[in-house]
Amino acid sequence: MEAKEIELLQLLESNGRLSDETIASMIELDKEEVTAMIERLENECSILGYSTLINWAKVLNEEVVTAMIEVKVTPTRGKGFDQVAERIYRFEEVKALYLMSGGYDLSLTIEGNTMMEISRFVSDKLSTLDSVVSTVTHFVLKKYKHDGVIFEDQQDTDKRMVVSP
Repeated sequence: MEAKEIELLQLLESNGRLSDETIASMIELDKEEVTAMIERLENECSILGYSTLINWAKVLNEEVVTAMIEVKVTPTRGKGFDQVAERIYRFEEVKALYLMSGGYDLSLTIEGNTMMEISRFVSDKLSTLDSVVSTVTHFVLKKYKHDGVIFEDQQDTDKRMVVSP
């Protein structure tokens, strides 16, 4: 991959709303070259999508419940963990799935409306899969930072009382 393509990807990763014109001026290319480069990278699946990070706690009176689940599985002969992972990531509740090193094999991030909904997903869908040996569920209580973005308000972060002589 060329250096300009890497620059372009880094810019889009930090701010997916940059216009082609802005990117062109930042990496010193023509707008048409940037547009063609983005289209090619999308077609090659180097760019998989664009998303917006929303602090739903500020928007709604209710929050989505997020859980991180550690899963131990028995890999499938000839397919390893891939076949088990594919079966799991097809559930709509699953927002992220990673193959891990360490004490468990897969790490899932799932979302639901309630803790009970997540509990039902684990008991009815996930743990009933033949390859799943065990699960450990961790509920997210508060988000402080996600994808490099800090969720706390930045104004008035120093709440200490000013003391002067």
